[in-house]
This record gives sequence, structure tokens and C-alpha cells, in this order.
Amino acid sequence: MLVEAVRGDLTTQRVDAIVNAANGTLLGGGGVDGAIHAAAGPDLLAACRALRSSTLPDGLATGEAVATTGGRLLARFVIHTVGPRSWDHDTHHGARLLASCHERAMEVADGLHLRTIAIPAVSCGVYGWAPFDAAPVAVGAVRAFAAEHPSSSIELVRFVLFNETSLAAFERACASSAE
Repeated sequence: MLVEAVRGDLTTQRVDAIVNAANGTLLGGGGVDGAIHAAAGPDLLAACRALRSSTLPDGLATGEAVATTGGRLLARFVIHTVGPRSWDHDTHHGARLLASCHERAMEVADGLHLRTIAIPAVSCGVYGWAPFDAAPVAVGAVRAFAAEHPSSSIELVRFVLFNETSLAAFERACASSAE
């Protein structure tokens, strides 16, 4: 499995699925979540509302993941995950939840037999994680999934970062985890 980090716009990636750094309501928000909902159009919100009215009436729990249609995105699917807030958890518990976001997103993608997935810097931004703290956890979780699931359908995991600081953090994590 190829794991890479690039700077770019997550909503324009030509991959099978993009991961949404969602809030628990799944009904849109700011940052990455808002950008994905805006680019995907009303079909994404309708799919999220359907989940809330059926299988997720209380919303999506932190560290979990679920897939919906990609709406107007180039990606066929959006895999929503709710990252931990840096101020809500001690370091170990928060890191475990952040790893779970990535592990569960990979499980969902593999369950859908997807080959390519793009992931943002989950929990960075308004959730308060520093990219240099989040990147090793995220990349480590993806690499651990690959090691534990050698027959996974996933061939490419692309971390798509919004700024140079996040890109540098994820590039460092990708390089150090490959050694």
C-alpha cells in the first residue's frame, strides 16, 4: 500500500473515497466538513440525514467511521469520522481515539472494496491537535492497518493537507514510518 502526503484540496481528489473530518451530528460544519458538504451538494446532506434517522440517531461517536455517497464530488464515497478534541482527552486516550478514526476509515474503505482513499489532517484545526502530534498517529494507524490486512483492497492512501505546516508534519511521518 502506498502512503503519501500532498498539499491540495481534498474535495478535488480523484480517488474512490475521501475522509471527512466530521462532527458527531454528520450534518455539516466548518473547516474540512463544511468544504466537503459545499462541494458535494445536497445529496451528501440527505445521505447524512438518512443515517441520523435510521442507524445513527445519536450521531457518530468519536473514533468511529461511516460511509455515504460522494454527491457531486469526484470521489464516489465520503467516509465520515469524528476526531477527538485535543482539550477533551488526556494524551494517551486522545491518541487512541485519533488512531481509531483512521483505522475505522480504512476498515470502511476496505469493506467497500475501494482502492484509493484521501484523508485530511483529522482533528487538526478547530479540534486543536498540532499537526506534528497528529501526523505520526494518523500515518502509524494507516501503516498498522496495512500490516494487519495484507489482502486489503486499498492500494493508495493519500493524506491531503491544506497548509505547509501540516504537509511537513505528514511528510515527516510518512518518511519515518517507512523506515
